[in-house]
Amino acid sequence: MSSSSNIPAAARSRGNGVPRVIVATTALLTFISFWRAAAIVLNDLASSAYYAGGEAEGYIGKTAPWFILAIMLFSYAVRAVYVESCSMFVRGGVYRAVKQSLGGTLAKFSVSALMFDYILTGPISGVAAGQYLAGLISDLMPHMHMGAGLTPREVDFVAATFAILVTLYFWWENIKGIPESSEKALQIMKLVTVMVVVLITWCIYTALLRHSSLPPLPQPRNLRLSSSALGWLAHSSLPHTFGIIAIFIALGHSVLAMSGEESLAQVYREIEHPKLPNLKKAGLVIFIYSLVFTSLVSFFAVMIIPDSVREHYLENLIGGLAMSLHGPLFARLTFHAFVVVVGTLILAGAVNTAIVGSNGVLNRVSEDGVLSSWFRQPHKKYGTSYRIINIVVVLQIITIILSRGHVTFLANLYAFGVIWSFAMNGLAVLVLRYTKPGQREFQVPFNFYIRGVQIPVGLSLITLTLLLIAIVNLFTKPIATMAGGTFSILLYIVFTISERHGRKGGAAHVEMDQFNLQQEGELTPEAVGARPGNILVPVSNHFNLYHLGNVLDRLKPGRRDVVVLHVRLLRRAASGENELEVDQLFGSIEQHLFSQALSMAEKRGKSIRLAVVASNEIWDGILRAAAALESSTIVLGHSPKETTEEQALHIGEAWEKLGDPKPQFNLEIHLPTGDKVYKVLGPHAPNLTANEVNLLHRLWLRFSETVAPLELHHHDVVHFALEEVQKELEDGQEDAVVNRLKAHLEANQKKKPSQT
Repeated sequence: MSSSSNIPAAARSRGNGVPRVIVATTALLTFISFWRAAAIVLNDLASSAYYAGGEAEGYIGKTAPWFILAIMLFSYAVRAVYVESCSMFVRGGVYRAVKQSLGGTLAKFSVSALMFDYILTGPISGVAAGQYLAGLISDLMPHMHMGAGLTPREVDFVAATFAILVTLYFWWENIKGIPESSEKALQIMKLVTVMVVVLITWCIYTALLRHSSLPPLPQPRNLRLSSSALGWLAHSSLPHTFGIIAIFIALGHSVLAMSGEESLAQVYREIEHPKLPNLKKAGLVIFIYSLVFTSLVSFFAVMIIPDSVREHYLENLIGGLAMSLHGPLFARLTFHAFVVVVGTLILAGAVNTAIVGSNGVLNRVSEDGVLSSWFRQPHKKYGTSYRIINIVVVLQIITIILSRGHVTFLANLYAFGVIWSFAMNGLAVLVLRYTKPGQREFQVPFNFYIRGVQIPVGLSLITLTLLLIAIVNLFTKPIATMAGGTFSILLYIVFTISERHGRKGGAAHVEMDQFNLQQEGELTPEAVGARPGNILVPVSNHFNLYHLGNVLDRLKPGRRDVVVLHVRLLRRAASGENELEVDQLFGSIEQHLFSQALSMAEKRGKSIRLAVVASNEIWDGILRAAAALESSTIVLGHSPKETTEEQALHIGEAWEKLGDPKPQFNLEIHLPTGDKVYKVLGPHAPNLTANEVNLLHRLWLRFSETVAPLELHHHDVVHFALEEVQKELEDGQEDAVVNRLKAHLEANQKKKPSQT
C-alpha cells in the first residue's frame, strides 16, 4: 500500500565534497501479494453484500437474488476489461483509458462520474454500518428491558452520526499518511470468512429444516416494479410491453453488487512482481469470494426471513437473517452481534478505500495537468496530498448529512457513478483495440479475425451490456440522474477551468510526482530506507534509463535494495557558498528523473529508493554516495562520450582519491545493446586467463622439486614474484622494469582480445 518514505538528497559541499542532505518525500509503494491486493478490493466489493440485496429487493421484489447472481457472474467479465486496461496503463483506471482512446473531454466527464462513485462509496458504507449497529441496539433493547427499540428516525440518526465519525477518523489517518495496511485488510477478510462460513452453514441448516423454497425465477412476469423502481418510465408501457427492458431495469437496480471494481485498477500499481499474473489471481479470488458471499446472502434472506419481517430489514439484511435463523435466541443475538462487528469492520474499510481511491484518482488527474499541482502539494509534515483528502472528506460528510442516514437514498445515487464508470472504461478499452492495435499482455477473450481485422466479440458484448444498463438507469433513477449529472457537470467545469488556468500560466504538462523537500542530517542507509549491500544506480537522463530497467528486471524482490542516484553538478564557485536553497538542488530535472524511475519500478512491481547528490565532480559524487550508503554494487549506463574502459578508468581514479579505508565496489557498465562490462573497484584477486594459470602451475611444479622438503603453494609463487619486482624498483631498476612491462603489453596487444 501507499506509505510515506524518505528519499534523501545529498547536497552542498562541506569542503571535502561530502554533501549536506536534503530529504524529498513522496508516496512510495510497498508492493504486496495478490492475496493482500484481493483483500483490499474485497473490503470495498464484499461490503456491498451488506446492502445490495436488500436495496435490489426493495425495487424489484423477491426475484432480486437471481439478478444479484447475474450481476456477480457478469462482474467477472467486467473485471476482465479492467485487467486489459491495467495491462496497458500501470497507473490506470477509467480516466487514463478514456483519455487515451476518446480524448480529454470525455475523460474529464468519465472521471467526474467516477468521483461521484467514490464520494458516495464512503457515505453508503458508513451509513450501512451505522444501520447495522443501530439495528443491533434496537434488537437488544427489548431483551435488556430498555424499551421497545429505536424508532426509524432514531436508527437513521445513529447511522448518520456513526458514518460521520468513521469518515473523520479515516480522514485523520489518511492525512497522517498511515498506510492502508494490506495486512489489516487481510485480517478483516479472515474474520469475514469465519462469519460467512458460519452464516452459510447455519442458513443451509435452517432452509433444509424449514423446507424453504427458492425465490421466484427471474422472468418479467415475476418482477414487481414499483413506481420508484420505474422512475420516469412509471407511466410508460415499455417495461410491460418489452420484457427485455424490464430485465435491464432489474439489472440496473442490482448493479450495486459489483461496486468496487475500480479499486482493482487503483491497487494494480501496488501489486508485486509478476504484476499481471498476480492481478489475474487477485481477480479470481475476488470473483469467487464475492459471488459466494453476496449472492447467497440475497438468496437465503428471501428463503428464510418471513416476508412480513424482511421489509423492515432491507437496509440491515444480514442482521435480519441472523435473527431469523433456527436456534436459541441467545445464539442468534450473539451471532447478530458478531455480524455487526464484522460488518462494521468491512464497511469502515470501504470508507477508507473510498478516501484512498478518490485521492489516487485525483492525483492521476492532477499529474495529467487537468488539476493544478496545488492540489497535490504534499503535507509539510506527513508528505500526503492533504488538500485532495480534505476536499473529498468534506463532500462525503455533506452527502451523509443530506442522506439523513437512508441507505436507499445513497444507493440510488451510488448506482449512477458505478455503472457509468464501468461503461466508459469498457468503451475506452474497445476503442483502443482499433486506435492502438497490437499485442497486449492480456485481452478480453473471444476475439476473431476477418481479413486481418480483429473483431472483439467478448469486449463488445460486455461494453454494450454496460451501456444499456447505464442508459436504462438514466430513466429509472431520476434523482440519481439529476444529482449525478449535476455533480459531473460541475466537476467537469472545475477541471476545465483549472486546466485552462494552468495553460495560461505557461505550465507545460509533464507527468511528474510531487516531492517534499527538507534538510536532514547525513546520507546513510537508514535515512534512505535501504539496507547495506544495496545496488546504487546513478541516472542523469530520463531517456536513457535502460540500465535501471535491467537491474529491476533481474532483481528478485526482497533480496537487495535499489537506490537510484542523481548527481547534481555544482559550479566551482558554489563550493564556497555556505547555504544553498533546496530548490537550487532539487529542480525539475530531479523531479522528472524520479517520476520516471518510480514509473519503471511500479510497472515491474519492484521497490526503489531515490537520492540526489550535489558534487563538483560526478565520479566523486557517485563514489561518496556509494560509500555513505554502504552499497556493494554500482551500475552505470554507457556514456556516449567515452568508451567503457575510459568510464572505468575515470571512476577508478576517483576511487583512489577516497579516504582510507577505501570500500570495495562491484562496477557494472550496461550498454544499450544489452551487453555488460564488469569491473571491481578496490583491491581484488585478478581475473587470470588460462595461459596465466598454466604458467603459474608450471612454475609451481618446477620450484616444488627444488625447494623440497619445504612446502610450496601457488600463492607463494605469486607473492615471491611480486616481491622480486618490488625489490628491483627499490634498487633503482624502475626503468628496466617499466621497459620490460611495456614490451609485455605490446606483445599482448598483438594477440587476440580473448588472450589479453
